[in-house]
Amino acid sequence: MPKDVLTTGEVAKLCHVTIRTVIKWFEKGHLKGYKIPGSRDRRFARGDVLAFMQGHGIPNTEPDADAGARKRILVVDDEAAVVEIMVEYLRQLGMFEWQTAKNGYEAGLKTQSFRPHVLLTDYNLGDITGVQVAETVRATPELAKMRIIVVSGVLSEADAPQLREKGIDAFVRKPFTFEQLRDAILKQLKMI
Repeated sequence: MPKDVLTTGEVAKLCHVTIRTVIKWFEKGHLKGYKIPGSRDRRFARGDVLAFMQGHGIPNTEPDADAGARKRILVVDDEAAVVEIMVEYLRQLGMFEWQTAKNGYEAGLKTQSFRPHVLLTDYNLGDITGVQVAETVRATPELAKMRIIVVSGVLSEADAPQLREKGIDAFVRKPFTFEQLRDAILKQLKMI
């Protein structure tokens, strides 16, 4: 997994500029970062650097750090039994890493740290909806490529077009079969 915090030299290499240029961006307030107390060294959050690059049209030419790694899935549902069933199925498939969250707040924290390829979320999470989670994700540039699948027993297939307009990539209706869940995940990861 890529480092979450970068040095000035690592930012310069990523952006194909000199270290002095990165320092100028930092000093002028264009690139968020911080100085290490008692040192002249600076550090930059990867997400801030990627957002800066995207905002300034700097292409990210990094080789895909996890090209050969397992795809990551964040399972979000406020019903522990549903989470347990989904996780057991992912375990049986043997091709994914996963983490779980029980509400929208926890999902927000884990999307930042875990950086899932797929967010598999229930529609009604108690504190917020899957749509609100999707809107938050879509507003974060470094999470833009994350695929979002909403699972719901409340919504129907007729609701799917409105969900897509809100940034949701796929919809699976509860109760679902494991094959439906697997196919939705693999389709979003372009593995089928």
